Amino acid sequence: MAKNNRGKGLKSLANKGRGTCPNCNRTGVKVIFETKVNDQTTKLCKTCHKTIANNA
Repeated sequence: MAKNNRGKGLKSLANKGRGTCPNCNRTGVKVIFETKVNDQTTKLCKTCHKTIANNA
């Protein structure tokens, strides 16, 4: 598989999809996974997204 287009969609996002996760407060991670937390949709990092999905 060619690696030419990996991450192409992230370049159009603000700060290339990186920021602070509102759940774990880690900085400089990709916050691109939309997850429903407390009846609100928020964007979380991959680790928090998978943790919430496995506990649900």
